[in-house]
Amino acid sequence: MTTTAETDGPPAPHPRPGPRNARGPLWTGPFTLYFTARAVSLLGDAMMPVAAALAVGALYDVSGAGLVLGTWTGTFVLLVLFGGVLTDRIGARRMMVGADLVRVLTQGVLAAAFFAGRPPFWLLVTMAAVAGAAVAMFLPGVNGMVPLVAADPQRANATLKVADALAQLLGPALAGLLIALTGAGAVYAIDSGTFLLSALCLALVRSPAVAPGPGPGPGSARGPLRHELRQGWREFRARTWMWAVILVWMVFGVLLFGPLVPLGSALVADRLGPNAYGLAVSFLGAGTVLGGLLALRLRPARPLAAGTAAMLLYTVLPLCTAVGAALPVLLAGHVLGGAALAFWSVMWATSVQTHTPPAVLNRVSAYELAGSVSGISLGQLLAGPAAALASPDHLLLLSAAACLAGCATLFATPAVRNLPRTPPPT
Repeated sequence: MTTTAETDGPPAPHPRPGPRNARGPLWTGPFTLYFTARAVSLLGDAMMPVAAALAVGALYDVSGAGLVLGTWTGTFVLLVLFGGVLTDRIGARRMMVGADLVRVLTQGVLAAAFFAGRPPFWLLVTMAAVAGAAVAMFLPGVNGMVPLVAADPQRANATLKVADALAQLLGPALAGLLIALTGAGAVYAIDSGTFLLSALCLALVRSPAVAPGPGPGPGSARGPLRHELRQGWREFRARTWMWAVILVWMVFGVLLFGPLVPLGSALVADRLGPNAYGLAVSFLGAGTVLGGLLALRLRPARPLAAGTAAMLLYTVLPLCTAVGAALPVLLAGHVLGGAALAFWSVMWATSVQTHTPPAVLNRVSAYELAGSVSGISLGQLLAGPAAALASPDHLLLLSAAACLAGCATLFATPAVRNLPRTPPPT
């Protein structure tokens, strides 16, 4: 397939299967199945960090838990670009079902190991690596599936964001309760079950747009793997609005998102007590639900400009943590931060889905995922050494300044500021 992206010029309008941007019924059969699959797997995902921190940390201390989590993240970053290529070759639904089944196995093995006693460390690391690889095969298809199962991607993305927020609220609490009552084996067993249900729901999705067909879609002849990686890169690079956002998001990952949790949790717990941080996280989740609900109602003509305006409010979160705000102010800041990030996330996902050709959407999504996650991982790794050089409150003031500067950069980029809600008609 020859695209305008290969000439490094602006991407041309492209035909799309179905009424991608029209209002219509949301809860169709395909979207209901897809929503169920995502909701249950998101709940399982939300339980895992707590399980790793409590269960693995109790057996192999903090460094052991960090190595297990780092192995998962590192494997994901290394393989996600290949996941995008394979998803375009095989099809998003098939790749996602396969990845879910792999995670049924990894989480089931860990559940059995915890039920049997003390899992060997090599098994924990190995299963983390396999699960990270499975996620790298799964996530590139998430963006590509939404336009196939929903006529209105923005409403679908907003609904999924609300489900994600609710999962983040319920998952950690459920994991902590299960570990206290039954042990870690039950958490991993339930997580395995969520992936099995997700795979079943995705396997049942039936839509004309999902089936392989002629042309450059899934099932067609493909070139060498490196050629498809380069093509995905050309498509990504040709969209100034896309790579500009990802560059800013990589900086956000290093200076804002990455260090916020380790530094913020320590500051809040030290000043207001350990329960205060848990309460703040709950309010962050409530704000995320609010942001998703707002994205269901608001349909800005320039979604990335509106999302950037919302992200300005995120500055309040690290700022109120850094200055030692009283608990009510801290909680209000977390509500604003959660709402701002959720609203941006919906605007961003919808823009990627509606302005990228379907044949390369999964590969392009892989590039933006790799950029975003790598920045956050680096920020998490650097948070500890940075805290040895400067106080956490000063570092979080830097985080707030980075948020303001990043938003100003996005506003100053015409391709981001002026991106319309829908591509111009052909």
